Amino acid sequence: MNSAQDPARPAPLAATQSSFDLRPLLFANMACTMAMMAFVSLIGPIARTLGLATWQAGAAVTVAGVIWMLLARPWGQASDRLGRRRVLLLGTAGFTLAYWALCLFIDTALNLLPSATLAFIGLMFGRGLIGAFYAALPVGGAALIADNIPPQHRARTLASLGAANAVGLVLGPALAALLARHSLSLPFYAMALLPMLAFVVLLRKLKRQELHLKQPPRPVRLADPRLRRPLLVAFVAMLSVSVAQITVGFFALDRLGMNPADAAQTAGIALTMVGVALILAQLLVRALQWPPLRMIRVGASLSALGFAAAAFASSAEMLWASFFVSACGMGWVFPAFSALAANAMDASEQGATAGSIGAAQGLGVVIGPLAGTLIYAVDPRLPYLIVAALLLLVGLWPHPRQSSVQAGR
Repeated sequence: MNSAQDPARPAPLAATQSSFDLRPLLFANMACTMAMMAFVSLIGPIARTLGLATWQAGAAVTVAGVIWMLLARPWGQASDRLGRRRVLLLGTAGFTLAYWALCLFIDTALNLLPSATLAFIGLMFGRGLIGAFYAALPVGGAALIADNIPPQHRARTLASLGAANAVGLVLGPALAALLARHSLSLPFYAMALLPMLAFVVLLRKLKRQELHLKQPPRPVRLADPRLRRPLLVAFVAMLSVSVAQITVGFFALDRLGMNPADAAQTAGIALTMVGVALILAQLLVRALQWPPLRMIRVGASLSALGFAAAAFASSAEMLWASFFVSACGMGWVFPAFSALAANAMDASEQGATAGSIGAAQGLGVVIGPLAGTLIYAVDPRLPYLIVAALLLLVGLWPHPRQSSVQAGR
């Protein structure tokens, strides 16, 4: 039975909402996202210094998405067995150790300049290990929110979590760029402190609220019809974001006719606009309190409009505006598909459900860069037009009346 309609469940959920403190979770997500995005923003200069090929730099970034896709469901199932708090602590502790190990490796490699093959193996292993533990954070956080927040308020709470991630998306590269003026190693040492702080905050401030343990956990199949829509929306959303990230720099070079330095600056500003728009949009979600399906319809349609406009951008300003509009729509879509999935499932399935959503997002992160670059080779405008079409299909996808009622349309 749908947990949102079970009269036996809203009462304890509502009772715990007032005592549930979201702030430790917000800080942990922001801190770890900052650390993750700092690596992405610095991989280009590091790869060039270590003599790596462009594809090797891309692989070092993509491996985290592959690991996220593979481990999201196991982490979700572990949170059902061990508890959300324990999984979040394991994730941040492992993330901290893995990040420090990668930090030391990069610092040593930049000083000793080993062979490109050895440097590539070290970056792949370190980045993969970081992704393995980072995968526990969104899964554990989403399941914890589903445990403690009533269905009608989950979307706005997940939007707060998304806003914290967006803050990390903006601040991570900005702080890394500022510190990189002194050395390429310094940003990593500074960022390595963030997951350590996240672990301490969760350990001291996150209360034990393991409501799901009152029922034995139940497995969730990826083919479960209740998850069909949220899984597809999650995949398309992450696919769209990753396609935009991988192609924007090339688009500035080829369509806008910029030199490499100006293209890099234009791409950086475009991605910063994305972070700002995500923050603003997800704060607006808290005020609107729309049901998840309506947020998906409006958000996906708005984002499709932005991507379609980006395909025909003839100036940097138009590209920035298009990315801003696209990200505003995404700011509504991301909390909506997580809330839609949580509302469709029982309390004993929330961990496995969050893991399934994480796996769908990870698949989008893996396929997006490869598909985006291949399609871009045909026509620079084509990736944005295809993404716009996919989002429009997701936004306008009709749904049966029964599903509309269950989702609180």
